[in-house]
Amino acid sequence: MIGPGTGVRVYLACGVTDMRKGIAGLAALTQDVLRQKPTSGAVFAFRGRRGDRIKLLFWDGQGFCLYYKVLERGRFPWPNAQDGAMRLTSAQLAMLWEGIDWRRPDWGARLRARGVIVR
Repeated sequence: MIGPGTGVRVYLACGVTDMRKGIAGLAALTQDVLRQKPTSGAVFAFRGRRGDRIKLLFWDGQGFCLYYKVLERGRFPWPNAQDGAMRLTSAQLAMLWEGIDWRRPDWGARLRARGVIVR
């Protein structure tokens, strides 16, 4: 993913977000629900009801970047909390983007899925 890089602050919006929202709607949620400034340079992550899609909102200093990913199979791991925000590290964000459960990574899972035998 071309994105904000390492060391960036990451806020995960707990609960469900309407995936029809665009940049303006997600920026408003960032301010109203997460209590953060959308132009702070942090990454804000939102997940839809089905769990198979996420959006990342990021201010790069010149404008907003909106990243959107839909999984072909499976769901993105997400906390159970209904409201509020959770902080992630940039490494956890990278795992989340790849569909790896950042709470309990199984490093051999991707290798097994590709047919490589791990012993």
